[in-house]
Amino acid sequence: MRKAALLLIVLLGVAHLATVCRCEEDAAEDKEEAAADEDSDDEEEEEEDDTEVKEENGVLVLTDGNFDTFMEGKDTVLVEFYAPWCGHCKQFAPEYEKIAQALKENDPPIPVAKVDATQATEVAGRFDVSGYPTIKILKNREPVDYDGERTEKAIVARVLEVSQPDWKPPPEATLVLTKDNFDETVNEADIILVEFYAPWCGHCKRLAPEYEKAAKELSQRSPPIPLAKVDATVETELASRFGVTGYPTLKIFRKGKAFEYNGPREKYGIVDFMSEQAGPPSKQVQAAKQVQELIKDGDDAVIVGVFSGEEDAAYELYIEACNSLREDFTFRHSFSSEVAKLLKASPGQIVVVQPEKFHSKYEPASNKLSVKESTSVSEVQEFFRKHSLPLVGHRKPSNDAKRYAKRPLVVVYYGVDFSFDYRIATQFWRAKVLGVAKDFPEYTFAIADEEDYAEELKGLGLSESGEEVNVGILADGGKKFAMEPEEFDSEVLRDFVVAFKKGKLQPIIKSQPVPKNNKGPVKVVVGKTFDEIVMDPQKDVLIEFYAPWCGHCKKLEPDYLALGKKYKAEKNLVIAKMDATANDVPHDSYKVEGFPTIYFAPSNGKQSPVKLEGGERTVEGLSKFVEEHATKLQRRDEL
Repeated sequence: MRKAALLLIVLLGVAHLATVCRCEEDAAEDKEEAAADEDSDDEEEEEEDDTEVKEENGVLVLTDGNFDTFMEGKDTVLVEFYAPWCGHCKQFAPEYEKIAQALKENDPPIPVAKVDATQATEVAGRFDVSGYPTIKILKNREPVDYDGERTEKAIVARVLEVSQPDWKPPPEATLVLTKDNFDETVNEADIILVEFYAPWCGHCKRLAPEYEKAAKELSQRSPPIPLAKVDATVETELASRFGVTGYPTLKIFRKGKAFEYNGPREKYGIVDFMSEQAGPPSKQVQAAKQVQELIKDGDDAVIVGVFSGEEDAAYELYIEACNSLREDFTFRHSFSSEVAKLLKASPGQIVVVQPEKFHSKYEPASNKLSVKESTSVSEVQEFFRKHSLPLVGHRKPSNDAKRYAKRPLVVVYYGVDFSFDYRIATQFWRAKVLGVAKDFPEYTFAIADEEDYAEELKGLGLSESGEEVNVGILADGGKKFAMEPEEFDSEVLRDFVVAFKKGKLQPIIKSQPVPKNNKGPVKVVVGKTFDEIVMDPQKDVLIEFYAPWCGHCKKLEPDYLALGKKYKAEKNLVIAKMDATANDVPHDSYKVEGFPTIYFAPSNGKQSPVKLEGGERTVEGLSKFVEEHATKLQRRDEL
């Protein structure tokens, strides 16, 4: 009996234990389900947070996640794009909050929002935001730029104006030209600026609002200066006629004649530049003293045309010749007998005089051209170019591109300073150069300050030569030569120039080591192998110039590698790349002004490579570019 009782107690205990365990399991399951429900709720909350629009001091906060959702169905919204660190944005914040309150009280209320452009990069990029704060009024989701005063009164008034049901954006001040109206428009205009653009081009999109603002301002000028645009992807015939190969390309037209535009690309710069261009290319001088000052203290050639009056045919020819070179030279003209006497010139003559500091016994103090009935505009322009440089001039970053682009260029580097205290030392070394330059008229000689050209000296391997004076020769095709460091003298310079002339010098090429193994789908090019690989006349070459730190280059890398693999079997096509920060590009035809820069060097045109402009930098886009320009593609022959 006792045993039966004990057995019953044990069974009851086991049953109780099983029940407890089952309850604990159920509880655990309930807990897990509750946790899962909580996680689900959290996920839902997170998803809701992504599109939820928060408010800070009455201003709505928009992000990449909630921007489009919020804009749906909204007629008018005021949006500020800002950066948290921007001082102007911080200063503007209290005024913007007042604007938000004022527009909230409007009937109907108008939403006022802000976007942190450093976080909402997709939205900021969509609206081409490049400065802070940028204010835009969105009318039915279409942006209306605001560039007025940043005050409550001005901004509220503009927003209320745009919010009216019958409001429409004003017509563009920029003229739209096509093949049907182009010639008529530009031929009748005394001056007009024309932009050739592509709708997909990022640079064109950034220029567009600045260009339109400039067009508005210049249209109100008296007389107005028109600005126009041509969609070069549609008007291909016009683009081809004016040699448009990149976007945007801007050209100035004067009565139908085209001139390159090399001015700024923002509103005020365009306005100032075009206002200057609209004036005469030459300024009148009435007193001899004005010319004397230019000769005494000037830094560049003094060009003066002497004429009997504005009706003088020679004067009209001179002005026409000056027009296309107005950015390269400073022109003067005079109808004064006093100026004519100073220059020892008679009416109908053009005089080029070098500043006093460049005068030497080896060259005339001035050069004259008599304008006759048979004289052409091109002859006058050639006269300007021929005599614009002294025998040994002062090369500087400010005049480098305009005056010293011709090669070969012999440059003597030292501490060049024409100020009173250092002029004697500067002229001492220059005199030694003059004695050599007179015997080599086929070369251009110049002195240059070693600090202005520290990077160039480094590229020549002369930055630590220890010499007071160093010499380099910049030759055709981007080649450069350095004189072995030694004590400078006229005879040392002469020997160096003679050795160059006889072809006895080896060019200086900055180069990484030549790769030991270069059998991959993308060939690695260095300075020393550029001629061997890229300039090989037996092969077509696609070459990418990149920088190791460049984000765009890194993004391109997988596609570029895939392209190399795609064409690896092509024996006469090379897909190559070169680190342009660590290697010299020894040919001027392959200019690298940004990263990545891609050229196609056809087998039959190595000196005229085709630059990849626009287009998609994908395997498909690059393949299309390659196959369009290839001359020896086996796959094409097989098709």
